This record gives sequence, C-alpha cells and structure tokens, in this order.
Amino acid sequence: MAAKTRAVQPLFDKPDWTFDIMSDVYDAIEKIAVEDLHLDIYPNQIEVISSEQMLDAYSSIGLPLMYHHWSFGKRFVRDETMYRKGLAGLAYEIVINSNPCISYNMEENSMAMQTLVMAHAAFGHNHFFKNNYLFKQWTDADGILDYLSFAKNFITKCEERYGFTAVEEVLDAAHALMDHGVFRYRRPPRPSREEQEAMRRQRDEYADQQSLLDLWTDSTLSPVDERGDEVRRKHSRRQDALHLPQENILYFLEKNSPILEPWQREIVRIVRFLSQYLYPQKQTKVMNEGCACFVHYYIINRLHELGLITEGALMEMMHSHTNVVFQPEYDDPRFSGLNPYALGFNMMMDIRRICEDPTDEDREWFPEFAGSGDWNAVLLDAWANYRDESFIQQFLSPHLIRQFKLFVITDDEREEDLHVTHIHNKRGYREIRKILAKSYDTANLEPDIQVVDTDLRGDRELKLRHTVHNGILLDQKNRDEALKHLKYLWGYEVTLDGVSADTGDVLYSASTVPKETESA
Repeated sequence: MAAKTRAVQPLFDKPDWTFDIMSDVYDAIEKIAVEDLHLDIYPNQIEVISSEQMLDAYSSIGLPLMYHHWSFGKRFVRDETMYRKGLAGLAYEIVINSNPCISYNMEENSMAMQTLVMAHAAFGHNHFFKNNYLFKQWTDADGILDYLSFAKNFITKCEERYGFTAVEEVLDAAHALMDHGVFRYRRPPRPSREEQEAMRRQRDEYADQQSLLDLWTDSTLSPVDERGDEVRRKHSRRQDALHLPQENILYFLEKNSPILEPWQREIVRIVRFLSQYLYPQKQTKVMNEGCACFVHYYIINRLHELGLITEGALMEMMHSHTNVVFQPEYDDPRFSGLNPYALGFNMMMDIRRICEDPTDEDREWFPEFAGSGDWNAVLLDAWANYRDESFIQQFLSPHLIRQFKLFVITDDEREEDLHVTHIHNKRGYREIRKILAKSYDTANLEPDIQVVDTDLRGDRELKLRHTVHNGILLDQKNRDEALKHLKYLWGYEVTLDGVSADTGDVLYSASTVPKETESA
C-alpha cells in the first residue's frame, strides 16, 4: 500500500458541486487511473442531467438519440411512478459505449457522488468498453452515435410518409424478435457508411425486381416437383441460396422476406443492429460492473490517502459502494440471485489478494500468478480477454466460494425432492465453479431457434427449429405471440418444431396456420 501523502487542501469539502470542482476532481481521478491502474480509455464526455432526463434515458434502453416507440413511453411512466412514490431509486449514472465515451451524471448527486460516478463510469466502464475483446470485435464505438442519429431520422421520416401505425407495427414485430437478431458465433460484417448507402440502394432495386420475378417463377416457370431426388436437390439448393440454417432471424427476414417494403427492411435492420450492439453487454455483466466497482473503489481510497477528499466524503462514497456490492444470503427475503456487482467486485479483489498474499491453496489453484505481486497486470489481462463465463471458470477461487457459501441444488424431474449435490468444500469447489460459469453462458440462457427451411417458389411457409436443451420448453403464450409477429414480417404461415437435443425427437409443434374447426 502506498504511503499516505496529505494535500494541504481537499478538492472539496461541501456537498454542492460546480463544474469547476468537477473538472479538478476529474483531473485527479484521471491521474490515478492512468498512472496507478494503467487504464486505457476513450475521451470522456460527461453530461449532467436531471432525474427526469435520467428516467428518459432509462426508458430508451440507455441510448441517446433513440427513435420513438410507445414501449419507451410506457417504461418511462412505470419508472417515474415507482421513483416518485419512493418504491425504486435511480442509477447514479448511465454510460454509453461510444467514442467519445458519454456518461450521464445526475444533477441531484452531491459532489462526493459525482466523484464516485466519474471514477466508476468515465474510467471503469470506459476502460472495459475500449479493451474487452467482445466490445472490440462486435461493436463500433466510433460509429454508434452517427448510426443512432441516422436511425432516429429515418424512422421519423417513415412516420411522416407512411403513418405512425404502419411504422409502429414493424417496430413491434421487430422488437418482439430482438433477442434473435444477433450473430452469436461469427462476427457481423461492418460496412462503411458509403457501403451501407450503396447496399440500401441495391436492396431497393432488387426488391422491386424480385417481386415480379417471384410471381412469374412461382406460378409458371417452376411448378413444385414432389419426387424424391429432385425434391432433395431443390431443398439443397434452397439451403445454399438462403444460407440455411440461420440463427439470426431478423437478418433472415431483412434479406428474404417476400412482403417487406424497402423502408420496412431498413427498420428491421436498425433493430437488428441495436440488438447486436447490446449483445456483448449481456455476456459481460459481472465483469463490466466488477471492473467499474474495483476501479472506483481503488480511486476513492487513493484520493483519500492523498488527502484530496475528506473523511466525510469517503464515508458517503463507501456507504453507496457497500449498497451496490451487497449480497443478501440465500434465505434472506431480499435474495434474488447473485448480485453481479458483488460477484465481479469480490472476484477482482480476490485476484489482488492472491497476487499479494496467497495461501497454499491459492498457489495450487492459480500457479500462474499467485504471489506474483502484479495484480494490475492480471486484472488488465482479464478485463481484455474474458467474458463472464470464462472469467468465472478461470478465476473463481475456493476462498471466494467459501465466502459466498455457494452450493448446488439439482432439480431432477424424475426425483420427488430437490437435492443439494455440491457444497463449498474440497469435493465441491470445481463442480460449483463449473456450474456457476455455465449459468452465465448466453447459449444456455436463450433458446436455440433457427430458420431451417422455406420454399419461396412453393407455399413460402417459414419453418423454424427449436433445439431443446435439458427439457426446457418455451412459454406457450410468449411463443405464440412471437410467431404472430414473425408471420407479420414474413407474410406467410410460420411453423416451429421443438426438437430434443439429446434424442432428436420432436417434443412439440406450433404454427400460425389456423386450426380447422370440427363440423357439427
């Protein structure tokens, strides 16, 4: 620990903030972040907004320049009501993965809270956005603000030209399928703005030509051949031409829907792009928040050691910090699962402990860095090269498993009771870590649904397959609603088969085809 060096005067000693004080504190934070923690950040743009503006940012999934949609207004009313009645608080900040990195601070915050928020968002989250491999490979921080501006203007023009209702129907359907609008296993193409404009013009021309072509080919040039080899050859050609199976359902609709107008395809593309942009955040919740909490915790303590903040300011910040990383016990009424802030922050503090003061157990589990002393290098490498699943699998220690009192309950449908199969002891550490890591794998959290076939020269029915893992089926009501939205964007009937990943058996079938009523 560095020796204490007291400054003559703290940077502030009252709760009120001014832009001049914030600027001085920002400079002090930046010096510690760069010189002590070796953080590498985008240029910062810090904006101070009111609670109402914060609620507005909340409702627009935290993105500035967002287009209008009724669901955002509904969310705003809900959050505002909860906030005004004192039933829910607001986040102290919102930060955008962009270059420059934009972070919003609440004007109601005291100066101590502004300090905490700047350290947390403008340096912790900012560094993570810029350096983590998922954000580097799958998002475009340089172009997101321009794209959001384009999307908002484009949708506004569509509303003026085609009407609010028509635009809203497309957005409703696309939003319903948003979780299935990402490429999970390959990096999406990243064309330049000029290339995007050229592609849009090409799509417009192609769509006009294709409609006529399909009419002719459907009815006159290629009648359906039901016979064996020819049917299989046609199926194989369709698979190649349409790049099937396809996991990104919105991408498939954007490229192949027989009924969407060019402006509707562009709206589907906008929603798909935003879904892809937000996808890395789903996979790094523990790491991203853990990184930001570790950074703000280090910085505020260092500011106090240097005499740049008062005891009172430090206590106020530590009170908020403790609330953020609080983890209720499993039998506490407030328990709702593992708090990602708590897990991420404690894992990073644990890495520092292992580097500085390891036990024999730590040396056995982490021979690569236990006792190395260079905890900063280990953390910088982890923040850059891991996601939640791999981070937990690699770095969760027996010490922390004991501290969190983690255990595993197995729910086997063939058994009458639940069973505690692993506890925090020597026999259970590896299995607990493996199962916890698996629970953060998005492949296990979201259903695997893919487009598998459609005959554009036949009935055009869209066929999807849900590969069912561990016997977990879709909620029937939500499933049927999603199929209706899918039919709206595709224009023809849609069927979905649930197939067991283990046996290949068809477990269920759902379709938008109306059921025939029995005659009296």
